[in-house]
Amino acid sequence: MTVGVTIDTPGAALTVDEVVRQAREARASGVKSVWFGQTFGYDSPTLAAVVGREVPDIHLGSSALPVFGRHPLLVSSQAQTVQAATGGRYHLGLALGTKLFTEGAFGLPFERPVGRLREFLLALRQLTETGRADFEGELITARTPLPASVPGAEPVVPLLVAAMGPQALRVAGRLADGILPYLAGPRALEQHIVPALTRAAEEAGRPRPRVVAFVPGVVTGDPDRVRATAHEALGFYQQIPSYARVIEQSGAAHPVDLAAIGDDKHLAETVRRYRDAGATEVVVTASELGGPDDRLRTWEVVGDLA
Repeated sequence: MTVGVTIDTPGAALTVDEVVRQAREARASGVKSVWFGQTFGYDSPTLAAVVGREVPDIHLGSSALPVFGRHPLLVSSQAQTVQAATGGRYHLGLALGTKLFTEGAFGLPFERPVGRLREFLLALRQLTETGRADFEGELITARTPLPASVPGAEPVVPLLVAAMGPQALRVAGRLADGILPYLAGPRALEQHIVPALTRAAEEAGRPRPRVVAFVPGVVTGDPDRVRATAHEALGFYQQIPSYARVIEQSGAAHPVDLAAIGDDKHLAETVRRYRDAGATEVVVTASELGGPDDRLRTWEVVGDLA
């Protein structure tokens, strides 16, 4: 059971040097993997490459790059470059994105997201596994007039998807190496997400996919204060239909109800519950909400669990 953490680049004004320092801090605490989100600031794969060169023996992940506004040829180049730079320690996450950001920021219609995800994965898999592509779908075309492999990009970059809905889970189970559910509690994992994902993989004759569950967690001596902060910080997700659905499936009224805020035993028990529900890995996120001291305490507990 692997337990990792996120470094909060979207929510905090961190310099590259500070990100590297925090990654070193995480590794010194025993943490095995650090993950970076993707919004409109830092480029997550680039940051993973920088951190991976500076901090040995830690795995790096992007969670997750929206498929709208990107192309498999370019994402393949990014991912393979990071894989080569880090000696095979990179994990690429992809996401459908949201209507709000896709249309509001990119000016692109948020149409057929699951179909786009499917074609993106088909083309990207060709590229990362063979260094070539000859793919023409309804939404995406990807061909390589020149080789598209990167020397040293081994093993093949794992492709993970931030999938939680039935259609996305079916595509991920058939075409990806795993999923990155967020705010999906143990009940949602056990009753809805893991069965659908596993069934799709079995139908496609693929190995059992990874389930990398992202869980808000803070080890703190002042849980009431941190819970109030988390209530405000996580409330945004209730406005996004896919998250609202999975929060309800989890038996929660608010995203903060899915956050492990308390002592070290509470976090350890939460990780165990996710494991029992089918998670193969747990990534503790939002640990910065309690401040630097609580973040470090949380990472030390994660390091012990890892």
